[in-house]
Amino acid sequence: MTYDGYLPISREDLKERNIEQLDFVFVIGDAYVDHPSFGHAIISRVLESNGYTVGIISQPDWKDKNSITTLGEPKLGFLVMSGNMDSMVNHYSVSKKRRSTDSFTPGGVMGKRPDYAATVYCNLIRQTYKHTPIIVGGIEASLRRLAHYDYWSNKVKRSILLDSGADLVVYGMGERAIVEVADALKSGIAVKDISFIDGCVYKTKNLENVFDYELLPSYDEILESKETFARSFYTQYLNTDSFTAKRLVEPYANGVYVVQNIPQKPLTQSEMDRIYSFPYMRSYHPSYEKLGGVPAIAEVKFSLVSNRGCFGGCSFCALTFHQGRIIQTRSHESIIEEAKKIIWDKDFKGYIHDVGGPTANFRHTACDKQLKAGVCKNKQCLFPTGCKNLKVDHKDYLKLLRKLRELPNVKKVFIRSGIRFDYLIYDEDDTFFREMVEHHISGQLKVAPEHVSDNVLKKMGKPENSVYERFIKKYKKINAELGLKQFVVPYLMSSHPGSTMKDAVILAEYLRDLGYMPEQVQDFYPTPSTISTCMYYTGLDPRTMEKVYVPTNPHEKAMQRALIQYRNPKNYDLVYEALKVAGREDLIGFGDKCLIKPRKIGKNVYENQGQKNNNNNSKPQKKKTIRNVHKKKRS
Repeated sequence: MTYDGYLPISREDLKERNIEQLDFVFVIGDAYVDHPSFGHAIISRVLESNGYTVGIISQPDWKDKNSITTLGEPKLGFLVMSGNMDSMVNHYSVSKKRRSTDSFTPGGVMGKRPDYAATVYCNLIRQTYKHTPIIVGGIEASLRRLAHYDYWSNKVKRSILLDSGADLVVYGMGERAIVEVADALKSGIAVKDISFIDGCVYKTKNLENVFDYELLPSYDEILESKETFARSFYTQYLNTDSFTAKRLVEPYANGVYVVQNIPQKPLTQSEMDRIYSFPYMRSYHPSYEKLGGVPAIAEVKFSLVSNRGCFGGCSFCALTFHQGRIIQTRSHESIIEEAKKIIWDKDFKGYIHDVGGPTANFRHTACDKQLKAGVCKNKQCLFPTGCKNLKVDHKDYLKLLRKLRELPNVKKVFIRSGIRFDYLIYDEDDTFFREMVEHHISGQLKVAPEHVSDNVLKKMGKPENSVYERFIKKYKKINAELGLKQFVVPYLMSSHPGSTMKDAVILAEYLRDLGYMPEQVQDFYPTPSTISTCMYYTGLDPRTMEKVYVPTNPHEKAMQRALIQYRNPKNYDLVYEALKVAGREDLIGFGDKCLIKPRKIGKNVYENQGQKNNNNNSKPQKKKTIRNVHKKKRS
C-alpha cells in the first residue's frame, strides 16, 4: 500500500512512484515521522527539494543484514542517523538502568534499536555494501565526531568515523552540508575525495592537502593522560564557531588522521524559512497506526520552532557542539504560515503548546558583532554576568506571540521550551515579562536555576543565585499586580561536578525555606562532548585546568539526590547519612530548620537529637509544601 505524501519505505512504494533506484537510502533509529521537529524528515525534504530521491528504512533489525536491503542499493549513498536522541540516553537512565519505554518507537516499545545505533547501523550496511558511501549524522554522530569520553562504558572512545566504518560525518545542523555532499557525489567525486565541505569530518592518511589546521594530541596520548584529554577537549570547544574555527586533526595509530573541517556558517533567515516550508505530512507514517502511533509526536504536533542555537553557554549542554552559539531565526511570516496549518488540524484544541527553540526568548544574536566576526572564543555572553555588548530585547518575540494569539481557533499560546531567566531579568522593559505571566503560562512557569550554591553554579556556567532571586521577586510582584497566583517550578540538578555534600545540603535548605519538594530530580548525566562531562571524567575544569571535586560514587550521588527530596520517607536513611557526612547534624532534630527528625531507638528515646524546639511540649508546625504536580506520563 502506497501512502501519498510520505517518502517511500518499501519496494512497492518505489514501483508506484516509478523509481528504479533511489539516490539515497536513509537508515534511522526512530520511527519515520514526517515532521520538521525530526532531523530525518528535514534532511530528507531538503534533499528532495534539490532533486534527489530518498527512501526511509526505519529501525531495521540489526541482527539481520537483509533488513538493510529492503530498498536496494542507492545510487549515491546511505545516510545514517540514530534518532532525535542519542541512543544511549534514549535507552538508559543516569544510573545506567534500562528505560521501559521509547517515545520514538511505534507504541512506545523499547528495544527496537541497538545501543550505539549509528555505529551499529553503519557496520550493518558495510556487511552487504562494501563500497557504497555511508554518511552518518545527527546528534549521536555529531557529539562523537572526535575521540570522546563514553559514560556508559567508562572509556575514551575513538571518533565514530573509525568505529562505524562510515566515510563521512556531517556534524551540527546538516541541511547545507548534506546538499553539498550530494552534489559532489552526483558529479562523480569519490567519497574518499570529499574533504572540502564545511561541517564534515573525514579520515585520511595524508595531510599534504590539509591546510590551516591545529594538530590535536593523538588518541593514544589522551588515553594515557586525563590532563591531555582535557586540553584537547577545550581546543575542540574553542573551535565550534564557523567564523573563528580552525580545522582540527586528530592522529590515530597506523598513520590515520581524522580531520574535522570548520563548521558550516549559520543559516540565514530565508534558508530557515525555506526548510520549514517543505510539504511535511506533520505526523508519523500511517503504517504505525495499528501499532499505537508514535508517542513523541504529541510533544511537537502543536508546537512551533522559532529559533536554533543558544548563547547561554551552560557547561552541561551539548548545544555549543551541535547547534552553535549564534542564534538563527525564522521570520514571523514563516512561523505564522506553519501555525495556520496546525490550527485547522482536526485534533487542535485551541492551544499552541510552544513557540521557541533551545531557549525560547532568544530571537536574535547576542550582539551585532557575531554575524561578522563570530562569537568570542574566551568569553561567554551571559556568564558570569551579562556581557556589556549583550543586546537584551524581547520586542520581536513579543510581536510574534501577539500575532499568534490573534489567530482564529487559538485560545492560548504557551511557552514550554524554557526561558533564560537571567536574560529576561536584564531587560529593563517589563512588557514582555508581564505579558508572558498574563498570557503564556498556565499556573506554573518552568525555569532552570539548576542549583543555588554559587560554587556549583560557577562550574555549571550559570549565573549566581542572586540573579535567580531577583527573577523570582519580580515574577511574584507581576503576578500580584495581575491578581494571579502562579508558581515557578525550578529544574534542579544533583551531583554536578563541583557539588560537594555541603553544596547539596545548601540546596536542601533552600527547598526547605521555599516549602517545595520536586517530584522529579535530574542527576547530572555525562553525555559526550560537554564541558561538564570533561570535568566528570578528568576531575579538571578544561577552561582553567583547575581541579574539580566530582561526585562519581553511586552511593554519594544517591545521597545528594535524596537531599533534594528529603521529605520523602523512603530517603530518610540516605538523608541522615548525608547530613552526618556534611557535618550538618544540626539539621537532624525537631526544630523549624531541621530537615529530618532523629532516629527513634526506643520508646521516646532519640539518637542525635540535634536542635529541639524551644517548647518541648509543643508539636512542630507543619510547613505547607508546594509540590511539583507534573509527573511522568504513563505509556
